[in-house]
Amino acid sequence: MENNVGSIAVILAAGAGTRMKSRKPKVLHEICGKPMLQHVIDQATILKTEKTVVVIGYQGESVKETIGNTVEYVYQREQLGTGHAVMQAQSYFENYKGNVLLLYGDTPLISAETLKKFIQYHEDKELHTTVLTAEVEDATGYGRIIRNAQGQVEAIVEHKDATEEQLKIKEINSGMYYFNAELLNHALSKINNDNNQGEYYITDVIEILNKEGYKIGGYVVENDAEIQGINSRVQLAEAENYMRKKINEHWMDQGVTMLDPHSTYIQKGVSIGQDTLIYPGVHLEGETTIGTECTIGANSRIVSSTIADDVEIQYSTILNSTVDSQAKIGPYAYIRPNSHIGEGAKIGDFVEIKNATMGKGSKASHLTYVGDAEVGAGVNLGCGTVFVNYDGYKKHKTVVGDNVFVGCNTNLIAPVEVKEGAYIAAGSTITQEVPSKSLAIARARQVVKEGWVEKRNTKEK
Repeated sequence: MENNVGSIAVILAAGAGTRMKSRKPKVLHEICGKPMLQHVIDQATILKTEKTVVVIGYQGESVKETIGNTVEYVYQREQLGTGHAVMQAQSYFENYKGNVLLLYGDTPLISAETLKKFIQYHEDKELHTTVLTAEVEDATGYGRIIRNAQGQVEAIVEHKDATEEQLKIKEINSGMYYFNAELLNHALSKINNDNNQGEYYITDVIEILNKEGYKIGGYVVENDAEIQGINSRVQLAEAENYMRKKINEHWMDQGVTMLDPHSTYIQKGVSIGQDTLIYPGVHLEGETTIGTECTIGANSRIVSSTIADDVEIQYSTILNSTVDSQAKIGPYAYIRPNSHIGEGAKIGDFVEIKNATMGKGSKASHLTYVGDAEVGAGVNLGCGTVFVNYDGYKKHKTVVGDNVFVGCNTNLIAPVEVKEGAYIAAGSTITQEVPSKSLAIARARQVVKEGWVEKRNTKEK
């Protein structure tokens, strides 16, 4: 942030949000994979504010636990208005020579780009306080911005207190402000709760400073969607759609192809390389990274995983894992946490991998479970191979060396090791080490009883 003086962000997040009809605090409801409060904190972080202070109240401990220690917290024990909420953070700016940026934890769509323009406007006009405003067609319920002949903000009039003439005003108050910290301290000492609600309003600060002759400006936001507060599940869904559209447009601008952006769900922490093709119904979540020239097939879900270049994924789920370049996953594969799929490996249909590595060029083409295992390079796991990793009490590991061939319908009973270049006959149950370049057969010898069916049928008669 290229302002001449520092700034502190104060984010109000103490309300319960009763219209959400939820047991958890409103500000912890997620949009595109992050709590709405976190989105606001992220924007303050981009601005490089000197400190971010979050005012919490309802289920404050839950908010702290979710958001973590990247910000400072103060409590608003009683909900006595926005002015009262700001007073709770006053110890952080009462001797501060910079500015205070006031934000709200339930306005997750506000962008750092807009806030930078807002602050720059404040500085260019040499204002003492600036209000972030918006011009809307339907201003019902919003406080109206009253400007004087010079265009400065003279007052903010609540809808219920506005005259017929004032109700025609389309410019509304977002509730976000940029204050000179010294003047904010001064005005907070003068506001009172002499009103029907018995609350302290931050809008009173504007009235006080205006009467004392200070310059108060209003910066009109370019996109009024950014100031929308979230008070209901309907508004939560609308915000999700808005942010998802922005995210998808960003990645398409970066060279990613989406066959149907409307049905593609990409969270904020995701990164995608150029010339990757994304089919409809894909969900990319958490801190996922997708490389270049990948194909992510329809209805795939990838969570907090790293996918290298030129990977093909079809109708599959990948969780907290790594997939190396040129690997092919799916259809209908399930890659569970802590798995690593090597370069050029093939994980086919109805194959499940859990806490395991598959080496370069190895294949598990269908109907196989690989759990708690280390599989080398060039390994072929036949259809129906099962890594039996649980003895009823704890999990055990299986190690399969390079260039091993495992026949269909084989059980590997952990802990066990199959060494490099070995073969395992189909239908075997392996309980002991298989030496390098040997053939293991662990099944009953086939017995054929000719004429058995006729004898059985004769007995039944």
